[in-house]
Amino acid sequence: MSTRKLALIGTGMMGKLHARVIGQSMQAELVRVVDPNEEAARPVVEQHGAEWTPEIGSLTGVDGVIVASATETHHKLALEVIDLGKPVLVEKPLCGSLAETKEVLATAERQGVPLMCGLLERYNPAVLTAKALLEEPIHVIAQRHSPYAPRIKTGVAWDLLVHDVDLAIQMFGGATPVHTIAEAGYFHPGSVEGAEDTVDAVLKFERGLATVSASRVGQRKVRSMVISELERLIELDLLRRDVTIYKHISHEGPTTGAPAYKQQTVIEIPQLTTIAEPLATQLDRFLELIDGKIDIDGERKSILPSHEVVADVLEQTH
Repeated sequence: MSTRKLALIGTGMMGKLHARVIGQSMQAELVRVVDPNEEAARPVVEQHGAEWTPEIGSLTGVDGVIVASATETHHKLALEVIDLGKPVLVEKPLCGSLAETKEVLATAERQGVPLMCGLLERYNPAVLTAKALLEEPIHVIAQRHSPYAPRIKTGVAWDLLVHDVDLAIQMFGGATPVHTIAEAGYFHPGSVEGAEDTVDAVLKFERGLATVSASRVGQRKVRSMVISELERLIELDLLRRDVTIYKHISHEGPTTGAPAYKQQTVIEIPQLTTIAEPLATQLDRFLELIDGKIDIDGERKSILPSHEVVADVLEQTH
């Protein structure tokens, strides 16, 4: 297979991570770096032998584009890439508003351009393993808490909550919640006015319930998810990327000669289905999207539900 030539827009924290993963891939090559700040882009350009341009311009010779710039630029840049007919992976959120998100999705559909959103936790080895094990989930509890990061200007709904909303939807088979209720908190004096520091939401599905919590005023980083079925509980640590299964068993213990007990829990630690870095797995999927090996319509349609829920949460809490 020939390597796919990729352009990267944005050389901030996420842009540098994307550049590293592309550089490590045997199937991709970074040939263009787009960033209005040449000084910021120069280390990435020199490391990968790529061409630097301050604007997108022509994408001749490029097979796909990754947009890793600030959220507020996603709408304009994604539309520009789509208009040039190039497959595009846009970091999450796809756009900073539901209206802009729908416009980008509709434009990509109308022009038949492959579009992917960087909902990275979909490719976490713990998530992939849990999804393979799931039978019929009824309750999902997710926490995504972090210490304060001044560089992030948007609230936690688009920055953090969108990940676990998307995962909850994935765990329930891609179903859209039938109802959502949410509350937000505004606490940190350094936050931009109107940017929420905490959000807790309850998503009601036809056959289950999900409780998701996001915070940027925590004192440690937490990325956890617990999925309950009637007969099992599946616990995920998304930082350590591990899965533990618990199964409660009623048990009548001995009545004489030893302390009695009536219950026990069986614990299983399954082998992960993959140990690859999520960003590398996501890149592989994007390359398959470019090559037409993945359903373009299905990939695009999977983006909207989580963005609709987050928009609903923000409408309720602002």
